[in-house]
Formats: sequence, structure tokens, C-alpha cells
Amino acid sequence: MSTPRRAPHVLVLVENLSVPLDRRVTQESRCLVEAGYQVTVICPRGRTQDTEPEAVVDGIRVLRYPLTPATGGASGYPKEYAVALWHTFRLALRVRRQGPVDVVQACNPPDLLFLVALALRPRGARFVFDHHDLVPELFLSRFTGARRGLLYWATRVVERLTFAAADGVISTNESYREIAVRRGKVDPADVTVVRSGPDLSRFERLDPDPDLRRGKEHLLAYLGVMGPQDGVDYALRAVGELRARGRDDFHCILMGAGDSLEDLRALSTELGLDDVVDFPGRVSDDFVRRCLSTASVCLSPDPKNPLNDLSTMNKVVEYMAMGRPLVSFDLKEARVSAGDAALYATDDDPVRLADDVETLLDDADLREEMGRRGRARVEHELSWDASRRHLLAFYARLLGADAPRPDSGERGRSA
Repeated sequence: MSTPRRAPHVLVLVENLSVPLDRRVTQESRCLVEAGYQVTVICPRGRTQDTEPEAVVDGIRVLRYPLTPATGGASGYPKEYAVALWHTFRLALRVRRQGPVDVVQACNPPDLLFLVALALRPRGARFVFDHHDLVPELFLSRFTGARRGLLYWATRVVERLTFAAADGVISTNESYREIAVRRGKVDPADVTVVRSGPDLSRFERLDPDPDLRRGKEHLLAYLGVMGPQDGVDYALRAVGELRARGRDDFHCILMGAGDSLEDLRALSTELGLDDVVDFPGRVSDDFVRRCLSTASVCLSPDPKNPLNDLSTMNKVVEYMAMGRPLVSFDLKEARVSAGDAALYATDDDPVRLADDVETLLDDADLREEMGRRGRARVEHELSWDASRRHLLAFYARLLGADAPRPDSGERGRSA
């Protein structure tokens, strides 16, 4: 009687979000588990959720470590990354002592996790770089003067080392793929685009919830991170502009958290918007669905900068999956994702952003048509189903005969 094949073991490393809060990492990991892989994720603990040091989520083993996010500007990141790297090394070695690791998939930032992969490579582990963020551009976008600073050049060096060490690269869009090939010198055959696409079964429209509108005709909604580069302050100034024009027919909910949240709340008070803007923080998937199902217009206010212009914003595709029209600044990858499901404001001007919001508030037929276009685009091109196929094909090429057979998913999960 033949011995059952061992399921390949993928060790996923992520530093900037906990799992399952990190939707991309969770989707990728769940996809691999369903295909017959064994998956372990090492990540930080969340503040109010994902707080257990160890958990099993949809068949994914998750190991979490304590981490305090950086404060005090760019100088705080070396400390944060050093602590994260220490815990990741510690847990990765623990996982390796318990059994073989076939692939280490490192999700940046930071571009330092390749060091963990190199430590496991002598025992046969391949290294996959899952390229979530352009870290050099992130520093340029967040910190004034970073172009000339030591930290910026350090990010360029470690990015290059990460690309050089990788056996394969997963890029989130074609712009990132181009950077992997051009700046990272990676063979194009070793780079696969796996877009962050919504699971349409989790993004179904619900009946609108009138309570969320607070008695108003319309609801504006934002969903996402609230950091210096995310532009939520532009959204607040656009809301202020609408109020200055005498509009009192909308309420606004800004969902999410980040290191700018308290500053944004203070700005809302300064602009006199506390009666029209809510900051519920991180919210449940059910609240997200109810809010987006109720929203007349969704906001994607990320300003044009070296990072945002080339990055795919998850919220854009999630708005589209919910059949909602959106307004965005004129970013290259925003146009690639949204096409004619969005209106695009130029020059990072909150007044022009307000103009586009007002256009949609005043035209119900346009809102409905743009929402239909967005949902159709996600269904046919941008949903997780397409990305899932690309991810599994990437792993099949990487592992060759060692990859699970297409019909072996159930055996792999029990191995």
C-alpha cells in the first residue's frame, strides 16, 4: 500500500496586519489550504481582535506575536521592524523544528523578511516574495525629505536583496510586476500577478439601513486604513466643502483605523463636521456590508504620490463589488481597477473631489449605472476567483511534481 503524499507546507510571514484581519493574506492562505497545502501564518497580534497567540482559522494555523506599531516618524520603524523580525525568526524556527517547511512566502512591508527565508533555505525551503507595498515609495510618500535620508536608501537596498533572494515573486498588479522586472531584475517568467480581489460571496448587497443615514437622504462611506498617505483628510475637507455650499442632505461614515485616526477626529472637529461624520473604527464584515449597501457614494481619497499612483486600493474594488459608485483622485492604478465605475478628481484638490461627489449625489441614474458597471467588472475580471487560479498556477510551477494534484485537496487537508 502506497504512503499518502505529504501536503506541502507553506509558511506565510506578514508584519503590518494580523490575520484574519489582513484580507489578502487570509484569502491566499485559505486558497492554498483548500487546494491541499498545509499553511502556517506568522503575524503580529491585533489590538482588539486577533489577540490570541495561536489560533486555527479556516484550517490555517496562525501564530501571533506582540508588536507595538512605530511612533515618532521614520525613526520609529527600525525598532518596530527589529522586534517583528526577532519574533518572526523565533516562531519560524519553532515551526521548522515541528516539521518540514517547503515554501516561505513573505508579505512586505518590511523588506527584511527574506532573512527568515534564507535561514530556512538550507533545509530545502523555497522563498516567495509576495509584494504588497513599494516600501521605498512608501517612505517617500510618508516622510518629508526621505529621498535624501539613510532610511530611504536602506529601503532600496533591502528591496533589491529581497528580489535577488526570491525563487518567485507575486505582484499585486502590473505596475508592481514591472518594478519587479525592471528594478528588481527578476526574470519575467518568475513574476505572477495575483490581484487582491474580493470574494463575491462575502460582498453581496443587503437592504439599505436607513439608521446609518441619520435621517438624511444620502450616505457617504469610506473603508480603509487611516495613515498619512491614505488621504482621509482630503475626504474630510471635501465634506467640509459640501457643507459650505449649503448641502445638508448627507451623512458620512469613515470606517477604519490607523496612526492618523486621532488627528482626523481632531480635524473633523476643527472643520465643524462632528454632527455629520462618524468614525466607528474597525468594524465587522456585517457592518461593512450594511454601510456600503446603504451608501450613495463611496470615497477613495488617496492623493497622487509615488506609492498611491502605482498601488491597487482594495477599497476601490470592494466598493465596486458592492455595486457602489465612487470618487477617486486621478491615479494610474485606480483607473486600471475602476475604469468608468468612478469619477476622478485632478490635482489632489478636495474642492474637485467635492464637485464629483456632488455630481453623483444629484444624479441617481448615473449612480445606478456606475454601480452596475463596477459590479460587472469585478464579476468578470477582478474577483478573487481569477486571482485564485493565478495563485495556484504559480505554486504549481514553483513546486512542480510536489504540488498537490487538482483532485487531492481533501487528502491534503487531512495530511
